[in-house]
Amino acid sequence: MLHEWLKDSKHTVIFTGAGMSTESGLPDFRSTNRGIWRKKDPSKIASLDALNHHLEDFIAFYRERVLGVKEFGPHKGHQILAEWEKKGLIQSIITQNVDGFHQAAGSKNVHELHGTLQELHCQTCGKTYDSSAYLKEDYHCSCGGVLRPSIVLFGEMLPEDAFSAAYEHAKQADLFVVLGSSLSVTPANQFPEIAKQHGAKLVIVNQEKTPLDDYADLIVFDRKIGAYLEEVNKLL
Repeated sequence: MLHEWLKDSKHTVIFTGAGMSTESGLPDFRSTNRGIWRKKDPSKIASLDALNHHLEDFIAFYRERVLGVKEFGPHKGHQILAEWEKKGLIQSIITQNVDGFHQAAGSKNVHELHGTLQELHCQTCGKTYDSSAYLKEDYHCSCGGVLRPSIVLFGEMLPEDAFSAAYEHAKQADLFVVLGSSLSVTPANQFPEIAKQHGAKLVIVNQEKTPLDDYADLIVFDRKIGAYLEEVNKLL
C-alpha cells in the first residue's frame, strides 16, 4: 500500500523520531531499558541553566553523547530514504533527531527541529566547529567563549528556520510518513496533524501506539524501520 502511495504522491514528507536512531545503536531518551534520561535529569543537565552554572557536568554529559554519535552511523533505513529523495519520491525529511545520520546517508532536504550533535558553536560569538572538538577535550572558542552543541536545550526555542520549513512542507504534503516517533513531544507532533488537516494520507510506523493512530490511514506496529522500508523499496 505505501509503495503505491509513494508513486502517486506529488509531495511526500518523512517525519523521524528516536526509533529511527535506536536502530543505529543509539540509546533514546525515554525507553525504560536504555533511555539515557534514567541516569540524568534532562531538565537539569541538558539546559541553559546547566550550561551557564554547571558547565563541567554539562560538558561531561554532552561529550558522552557526541562520542555516541561518532561511534554509530546511518542504517539501511536512512540510506533508502536518501535514495528515495534522489529519485524524487520524497521531498522533505523533518526530524526530531540530533545525530545527523540523515545527512550522513546522503539526504539533502532535512529539517532538524532540535538541532544537531554533529556541530558545536560558541555561546559568545556564534562561531561554528565540528563536534570532534569535544573528543579532543577542546571546549573553548578562539574568542574564549564556551563551545556548546548546536542543539535545542531545555529553556530554548526551536530553530525558527527549521520549524517554518517543516510547517510549510506539512501543509503541502499529499503523503506524510512518521517513522519511529511516539508523537508525544510538542510542538513537533503537530506536523502530522497539520498534514492530515490539509488532506494528506498519514502513515505511522512505530514500535508502540501513538496519540495520532486514530487519524492514520496506515499503521505499522512492532516492525524494524529499516526492514520495513527495504520491503517497500523492493515493490517500487
